[in-house]
Amino acid sequence: MTSKPKVQLAPLPWTEILLYWVLSFGSHLYSFYQLHKFSKEHEAGLQREFQLEKGLLKGFERDPSDFEWSFWTQWAKRTWLWTLIGHGVISRLTSIIYPKFRVPAFTIYGLLAASSLLGIKGVSVLLVHLGLSFSVAQLRKPALSWACNLLLLSTLHIQPLQEIQRGWYQAEEEYLLLLFSVAVCGLRFISFSLEHCWCPLDRGGVVQLFWLLSYTFYQPFFYNGPIITYKDYVEQMRRRPAEESHGDDSAVSYLVLRSGRIILWWCIAEYMIHVMYMHSIQSNETYLEILPPWALGGLALALVQFFFVKYLVLFGLPSMLATLDKLVPPKLPRCVSIMYSFTGMWRHFDEGLYRWLIRYIYVPLGGSRHGHLYKMFSTGLSFGFVCLWHGGHDYLQYWALMNWVGVLVENGLKSLFTLSFIHSIVEQNISAAMERRCIALLSAFSTAMLILSNLVFLGGIHVGRIFWKRVFIQGWSTIFPPMLAFLYCFAQIGLEQTSHPP
Repeated sequence: MTSKPKVQLAPLPWTEILLYWVLSFGSHLYSFYQLHKFSKEHEAGLQREFQLEKGLLKGFERDPSDFEWSFWTQWAKRTWLWTLIGHGVISRLTSIIYPKFRVPAFTIYGLLAASSLLGIKGVSVLLVHLGLSFSVAQLRKPALSWACNLLLLSTLHIQPLQEIQRGWYQAEEEYLLLLFSVAVCGLRFISFSLEHCWCPLDRGGVVQLFWLLSYTFYQPFFYNGPIITYKDYVEQMRRRPAEESHGDDSAVSYLVLRSGRIILWWCIAEYMIHVMYMHSIQSNETYLEILPPWALGGLALALVQFFFVKYLVLFGLPSMLATLDKLVPPKLPRCVSIMYSFTGMWRHFDEGLYRWLIRYIYVPLGGSRHGHLYKMFSTGLSFGFVCLWHGGHDYLQYWALMNWVGVLVENGLKSLFTLSFIHSIVEQNISAAMERRCIALLSAFSTAMLILSNLVFLGGIHVGRIFWKRVFIQGWSTIFPPMLAFLYCFAQIGLEQTSHPP
């Protein structure tokens, strides 16, 4: 999971790269068309079973089966979008009137906004967790802080406590919002606790508590992230206005352009669930069994691409506001179609969570500094924590295990090919261009397993099982070879983007 220096890959003829682009785009479009065709042919059955909604586009139904998208879309319409707009207004007013009051204003507004959505009891739960985490952190024992925060996160799965908290709200969605808020804030409490244990601050306890409150209730990141560490948040918030480089004109231009991009991403996500009912189809094993091969590939691509576009929206809006507040949010997810390795997926899809795992789990446990066993152990515990944090369900355990094995295999192959005698054999017998093609071929196999693991994460064990059976068992001679060829094209595009980033 550690960062590696970029390998300089040999350039390929532009005609060959163009061919990869054409085949990549063509395979996406054709497989999406086949999935759209299947969706329309079975629209009546899907309507009866999953209650498709009336679409925003004339002549199309809308698939509401993706829980996360429907959940956050409904909350955005009701209050979430308005609280974010309110944060932007507060940020602008304090910057003009009294910049030194900016952080206290963010903290007060964040507490009020959270109270309006979660209620006083919901915010009280967060404040109790915050107080306990803060108190244990004063002992400056990382192990105790970890134990405390893991116990606090485990309260999310205590049935009697869940029933009590459900009773506070009229709708299940309101309780789930509290659940998500506690889970995300748990990462922030761990970040503060460990930073305080490692580098105790000279400031008094009241000041530390204020910064923890500010960090926890910072409105753009409060409910769903992205994640930044406590150390980064405090350092960036404490910078003086004179140190900033953005003027008013550039801020307005950034706001307009980024808002336009977010609206475009939202439109793409909505268009996808209007023309392809991939989330309803994945929930029915019969449909998964009868999908034509191209439509099956389109389903896999559509599910992972929708997940990518969804998080461009969910992370894009908070990141835009944070940037206007002079914070440096994690980079937005990279397109999953050019992800050609497990390590790349973890490093570039949710950069904030990746940095968090590296800083607070992977490196403290030894990482790559103490040999391969420590590296395996550190990586395994990182994936184990992510599985636990997401809920620890059986499909998440399979997903985490697949990712752990995938990362280990990739790192093992990298170590193998860096051995001096193997490296010399490769250099003597294979040209640089052919070496890149071999890397892309190996990456195509890795990408196939990466897609399979993502299908388990997004659809459950049954989706991964049927995909494995149809592609790798029944279709080993008919479906898998052409799929591997297209994944090879995707990998070449990914390698090209890595070698020549925009």
